[in-house]
Amino acid sequence: MTIVALGDSLTAGYGLDTAEGFVPQMQAWLDAQGADVELINAGVSGDTSGNGLARTDWTLTPDVDGMIVALGGNDYLRGLPPELLETNLGQIVDKAQAQDVQVMLIGLSVGGNYGADYKSDFEAVFARIAEVSNLPLYADWFAGLQAAAGDGSIAPYMQDDGIHPNAEGVRLIVAALGPTVLEFAQTVE
Repeated sequence: MTIVALGDSLTAGYGLDTAEGFVPQMQAWLDAQGADVELINAGVSGDTSGNGLARTDWTLTPDVDGMIVALGGNDYLRGLPPELLETNLGQIVDKAQAQDVQVMLIGLSVGGNYGADYKSDFEAVFARIAEVSNLPLYADWFAGLQAAAGDGSIAPYMQDDGIHPNAEGVRLIVAALGPTVLEFAQTVE
């Protein structure tokens, strides 16, 4: 079974040695679970949901059985409207489902830089799309880091830019997210 991870720099493994990125670490985790899954990295640093939408058609090759969609971080960093994120993610899901490719969505908790309403509206997009399209949702990409940090800072798990996880941070993300990805893989036909 082949699952493609469509995303941005978090998926691509920005700033890390190849083996330390999200896709290689998740592949190793899945292998350790005995899952017969090939995970393909379709992460491009800097991509917004609109860029991901533009890449969706050529990402959905005939051998792709499932797709993990992990976009939105750059939409947030650029202050793009949550409505645009919702439109783009919805179209990505529609394209995948039109080709009988099952989709899992990874959400993102964001800061309050643009105000409480923006934060709330932005974060609600992921749950709404998952509900409308009946998709599995992992609500927050960084949940594993938050759990490891407890009441403390996630800074020890981040690169110096404060945006991208370091290798240990990715390991924590994979450990937390892995069971959801494995469950998704088991439902992919």
